[in-house]
Amino acid sequence: MDINFRWNRKNSYSLAALAPLLPDARMAKKPENGLMVYSFASRQKTSIFREVENASIESIFVAGGPHPSGAPEETLRYFDYVIIGEGEETLPELVRILNSGGDVSRVKGIAYKTDEEEVVFTEARKPVDLDMYPCFDPCRAMAPLEISRGCPFGCKYCQTPRLFGRKVRHRSIDSIVKFAQHYSDLRFTSSNALAYGSDGIHPRLDKVEKLLSALRSMEDRKIYFGTFPSEVRPEFITEDSIELITKYCDNSRLNLGAQSGSERILKEIQRGHTTEDSLKAIETCFEYGIIPVVDFIVGFPDETEEEQNESLEMIRWICKKGGKVHAHYLTPLPGTPYENAIPSVVSRHFKKVLGKMALEGKATGSWE
Repeated sequence: MDINFRWNRKNSYSLAALAPLLPDARMAKKPENGLMVYSFASRQKTSIFREVENASIESIFVAGGPHPSGAPEETLRYFDYVIIGEGEETLPELVRILNSGGDVSRVKGIAYKTDEEEVVFTEARKPVDLDMYPCFDPCRAMAPLEISRGCPFGCKYCQTPRLFGRKVRHRSIDSIVKFAQHYSDLRFTSSNALAYGSDGIHPRLDKVEKLLSALRSMEDRKIYFGTFPSEVRPEFITEDSIELITKYCDNSRLNLGAQSGSERILKEIQRGHTTEDSLKAIETCFEYGIIPVVDFIVGFPDETEEEQNESLEMIRWICKKGGKVHAHYLTPLPGTPYENAIPSVVSRHFKKVLGKMALEGKATGSWE
């Protein structure tokens, strides 16, 4: 049976990690006969569900990624199988079972429907050892280097701890250096780059320095650490951590998540840091000549206009000092405590001010 990954620009990072698992699989830009493997987030679900529903081919459709993992029952209205959580072990095993006509109920970490339309969830699979699996297939699909997976914090809006667990796992330095050979500009994925080597709560800057030092020893390579598509948490930004960035890295910016200027909102969403942590982190960036690029979310449930103005006050302060802001409207994601939440209305004043900042090049994102 032919195996096809449904490729698009928005899932390229996921497919880069999956490609080495099935070396004979092809990248397809539309449904093809055989086995079709999709990975997608909630924003892509409508178009993908429509595509699968209207596909006039003889295929087995397999879905994985953030949305299918968080909403398996919904996904099974259109797909034959859903891989829940990590796919490194599950996907190859499922493919082998399907090719051999075996019993899919033996495959851990999946959901499917019986002939009677009953949804079946198999036993959950344990988290994988990242060093056992490549970051990407350099011949077919590449992505930023994943250095860590999981997050110990339980932010109500975030899928990461629900998909990958609250115990942080790290790829070894040897493994990271091996895959870094394929790049001249090094970029990374992690829920918090400065938490490398740690439990995700208590920094281990000695391990961060060992990683950065090993990468710096590679000739003709630039290191962009703590920048998109990664970020860092505010409480991890200190003089010591910033000095590592300025010593070993080439980035002049640092992406961090403040998320709100309201102390009540930060507590409500279980963010795990304070507004003071954010302010100190941003000040430290400026002191060392690093431009902070600060994430904010607006529209949390029961968020008042006054609390939106508290975020706006912090945003104005950041931009006045020369920083940048990325703001976006809350998306209730499946599998999170906010899955069924109703976002609050964004005030006209907030939209007006952010719109003006966007025109001035100080803010990006979508806060409608």
